[in-house]
This record gives sequence, C-alpha cells and structure tokens, in this order.
Amino acid sequence: MANFYKDNKDIENVIDALDLREVATLLEEDFKYAKEYDFAPTSAEDAIDNYKRAIDLCGDIMANRIAPLAEETDLVGNTLNEDGSVTRAPGMKLAIELFGKTGLMGVTIPYYLGGLNMPCTVLTACNDIVSRGDAGLMNLFGLQGIAETINWFADEQIKKDYVPRLVSGEWTGAMVLTEPDAGSDLQSVKTSAYQDANGNWFVNGVKRFITNGCGEVLLVLARTEPEFSDGRGLSCLLVEKGPWVKVRRLENKLGIHGSPTCEMVFTEAPAKLIGQRKRGLITYVMALMNGARMGIAAQGTGIGEAAYRAARDYAASRKQFGVTIDTFPALRELMSTMSVELQASRALTYYAAKNVDLETGLGRKFEAIKGSPEAPAVRTRLKKVAAFNKMLTPMAKYYGSEMSMRNAQGAIAVLGGSGFMKDYPCERYLRDSRITTIYEGTSQLQVVAAIAGVTGGLVHDVLDDILGEGWSAQHPRMTKLLADLDEAVAYVKGREDAKVYHDLSARKLVDAGIALIVAALFVKLAEKYDYKKAALEFWLCNEFARVRAELAKVMSGYVGSTVDFETLAPAVPVAD
Repeated sequence: MANFYKDNKDIENVIDALDLREVATLLEEDFKYAKEYDFAPTSAEDAIDNYKRAIDLCGDIMANRIAPLAEETDLVGNTLNEDGSVTRAPGMKLAIELFGKTGLMGVTIPYYLGGLNMPCTVLTACNDIVSRGDAGLMNLFGLQGIAETINWFADEQIKKDYVPRLVSGEWTGAMVLTEPDAGSDLQSVKTSAYQDANGNWFVNGVKRFITNGCGEVLLVLARTEPEFSDGRGLSCLLVEKGPWVKVRRLENKLGIHGSPTCEMVFTEAPAKLIGQRKRGLITYVMALMNGARMGIAAQGTGIGEAAYRAARDYAASRKQFGVTIDTFPALRELMSTMSVELQASRALTYYAAKNVDLETGLGRKFEAIKGSPEAPAVRTRLKKVAAFNKMLTPMAKYYGSEMSMRNAQGAIAVLGGSGFMKDYPCERYLRDSRITTIYEGTSQLQVVAAIAGVTGGLVHDVLDDILGEGWSAQHPRMTKLLADLDEAVAYVKGREDAKVYHDLSARKLVDAGIALIVAALFVKLAEKYDYKKAALEFWLCNEFARVRAELAKVMSGYVGSTVDFETLAPAVPVAD
C-alpha cells in the first residue's frame, strides 16, 4: 500500500538527525507517565518509536484514504446552508473522523485529556504529510492549537469539558481573531464582550476570514475593557456553536477549497473567559504564534513536496525530440533547485519545531524545579531557546511558504501546457500555495519578526547550536558569508537613516541568515547521509551566491525605491 511517510525517506532522516531524545525526556517528564498509562513510553527510544508509528499512520491514511479525494474536495468545497450551517466536502468529513479515531487530532495534547503527548516536531511532520495530500485539510488537522490553547490557559473544568471532544474529532474548533478592519493589526479588534451582574459573559461583533468558523468550539478575541483601544483591552473567550453565532458568508477563495473560511456574526453569544482578562492578545494569541507558524511552514513544505513529485514524475516519462525531458539541462537545474529548496524547508522547519518543543519542555521543567540549585541553569537555557524561536519560527514560515510557491510554479513550468490544465494537480498546488505567504502573518511580517534576531547576532548562536563551537575553521565558505552578513548588519546600523534602511534591507539580511542556518543543517545531515552531500554543495554554490548578491545590494546604499517612489511607481491616474 502507498504511504506518504514510508515513500519519503527525507522525513525520517531529518527527524533522526535532529535527535529527539532530549525532547522526549522533557515532554514525558523523565517517563513518569508510563506508571499511569500502559501506552506511555518508558524511554526516549520507546518514545521516538511511538512518534514514528504516529507519523506512519498519518502517511497511510493520507495516501490511501484522503489524497485520492483531494480533487473532488477542491471541486466540491463547502456549502453554506440556509440555516447558517456548513456542509463539508466528503473528504474533509472522512479525514476528521479517521484522524479522530486514531488519536492524531490530539498529537500534542496530554494523556489525561485523550491526547498522545507528542512533540510539535511530530505534529509538524504530520502537517507536512497532510499538506502533500490536501493542503486545505491541514487547516483543520492543524487547528490542534485550539485544544492546546484551552489546555495551556483555561481552568481545569473547561479543559475536561472541551479538549477530549476536540481530540476525538467529535468537535472541531476555530481561532476567531480577524475582523473586516482588523487583519494583521489585531489591536484594532472591535468585537466586544461584557459580563452581566451574574458574572456571565456575552460576545457581540463581526469576524471575517475565520478558518473553520463553522466549528463547534470558537476561541474569540474580543474587547472586554472598552477604556483601552489597544491590545490591553482584549481577552480570549470560548463560545460554543449555537443560534447566537451565524456564519453569514463563506469566502469564495482562490485555493484550499476544502477549508471553510467564514464571515461570522456574534449576537449576545454566551461565552467563557479563557485565562485572565486583558491578556487575550498580549499573552494568549502571541503564545499561539510559534505553533501557527510551524503549521504553515509545514503546509508549505508539503505543497512543495507534492509539486516537486508531480514535476519529477512527469519529466521522467514525457518525451520530446526522442528523449525524456528530464535529460534537458535547463529542466535538470530547475528540478534540482526544487528538490534542494524543499529539503532546505523541511530541515529548517523541523529544526525550528524541535526548538519549540525544547522551549515547552524546559518551561515545564523550570516550573517543576523552581527554587532548586538546578533551576538557574534551566532558566538560562530556556531563555536562549525562546530567543531562538522568535527568529526561527518566522524564518521557517517565511521560507516554507515562499518555497511552496516557487515549487508550484516550477511544476507548471516542467509540465508546460499540461500543467496549466486542470487535468493535472499542479494548478491546484499553485492556487493552494499562495495563501501560505499571507495567513498567520504575511511573508513581510515574518521578515519583520525575524530581523531583530539576525541584527542582534543570533545567527552565530544558532550555528554554534547546530555545529558546535569552533566550527568555522572547518567551513570557510560559511565563515565568509557570516562575516559578510555581519558587515552588512554593521553598515545598516551605522547609517544616519538606520531605521528606514533597516526596514528596506530586512528581507535581504534574513535571507542570508536562513542560507547560513540551512547550510549548517545540511552539514549535519551530510555527516549522516551521503545523499545530503550533493544538496549541501548545491546550496553552498547556488544559494550562497544569491544571498551574497543581496548583501551587495545592502552595501550599495541604494534607497531609490523609497525616496524616488512617486517617480518609480507613479500613482494611477484618476479618470475624469
């Protein structure tokens, strides 16, 4: 039988090279759960075997049950009924049922709430596989952050009432954040919530672009403190699906048709406060960002995988001028680029996910040993990993989503006219890939989130983490590019217009940081797997040359795109 995990050795190889033994030990809290649950692992090796079994199960379900329905799902989409309910495509409904029965809807959720208590890295691998089969499904499967948020911040009774039913697939959820006038600027949210004399909460307002807004469990960002017009006035509230919530519109989208995107109206909707007032955006939504970015990075990786495979298979069988087109040098270069960039995205995304797991595990450990002699060392490492994640997670999301678009476009280029037709899935991959660069923060916003780490010298620390201190003498090309990056950062900081020039140069500097981090990951992978040596050399020759040219642009001091903006991009004339 087909299996999207077993037929892709890169997934297992990257996981093995990352070595999740420490992550497993932290999340299992030295394997204490084995005393309470028969299925809990008793060692790191046992835990990693469980992780691979879960990913293997996901690969089986996607290859044999769900991916064959992806075309139908894309064509059928979701239907808004007169009563405001939504009917899903058959493939989506089946997937939720299957993943619920297997426990995969609760990969990262604790055992006592029905989950598998596995790391974000495992969920990331599953999201990669799911997205290869049907990118729209990832938006439902990957919404496990709803259950995670309730688990992290809600009181115990709310956890027990809601999380197990989300894990089982009986219910699905939605993060209800954005509004018609509050997309990336969530501080401007106007949806309101108030508490009556009996202490009951009620929500009123309109939300838009809500993934799976037709779900049963809705976590709503609402203004509970009208005296504050910014993020300080926002809280997180749980609203159950009911007559007080109406889906008044399903968005007519370019892609991910299996994922319902809803416009919703809340009218005196009964609600439960999650956590504390005034911390909805500042604490709870921001805490979701690492997981959300990882989900989209994995989604981009999965789409990129599907697109690469479509191109490679077609090129091996399509003949022109008496030979298969995979013998043409131009197409070989294109498909080599697609393959290496895909490998780069997977390595960067899984490495970032591992650091998310380390932050979670070290955070739990610190709370458990607070006040002990060991606590300061754990706290120091926790702060370091948290700093890594502020840079790595937006890097992974940015690179993975942009790669998915390049690979989808590359697949259409390889297939030519056939790729433009709906007879092949390549046009769907291109349509699905486009949203990955937009939601959960656009590529531009990911660059903004990552640049502080790059200009703060954090790339040095990440390279040391991957390769060990003292690596530079063995890797002169990496050492040279790192020096070029440092020089460019110093140049930007030293300019009189440093703030403007910093923003203008941010993407170029982040690209250089990503190039170095991926190179280090390829070095580690190549030490273990021979086939990665070719990917490493390709990356050093091609990607390093590209980003070095970008750094040269930074060093040029050119600011014409901003100071000459009106001339370069004149306003569109207004018709009389």
